[in-house]
Amino acid sequence: MTQSYKIQIHNRQTGTHHTLQVPADRYILQTAENQGVELPFSCRNGACTTCAVRILEGEIYQPEAMGLSQKLRDKGYALLCVSYPRSDLEVETQDEDEVYELQFGRYFAKGKVRFGLPLDED
Repeated sequence: MTQSYKIQIHNRQTGTHHTLQVPADRYILQTAENQGVELPFSCRNGACTTCAVRILEGEIYQPEAMGLSQKLRDKGYALLCVSYPRSDLEVETQDEDEVYELQFGRYFAKGKVRFGLPLDED
């Protein structure tokens, strides 16, 4: 029988709290959905930051989380779509833009993209 862990999720966007049991060999996001819990997601393959959470307590295994640098993982961020629980957990959802900025902001020295600026004319 596979080990199962108690996962507590605080969805900051909706102000809701969910508690569920997730087997160690199942993705947290997929298991939450199977139990009727709606959480933010987009790509489902660890490449974006829509399902990003901050780990408040516990351990996650996320070998396929391409969308998070090791630096952000070390700071306690995880992607629920490709995360397996390794202990009881408490996590909170994050703002996708905030995590994206933490992940990629240093590559865009001029800040956020601005729309509506005139093009240079030759």
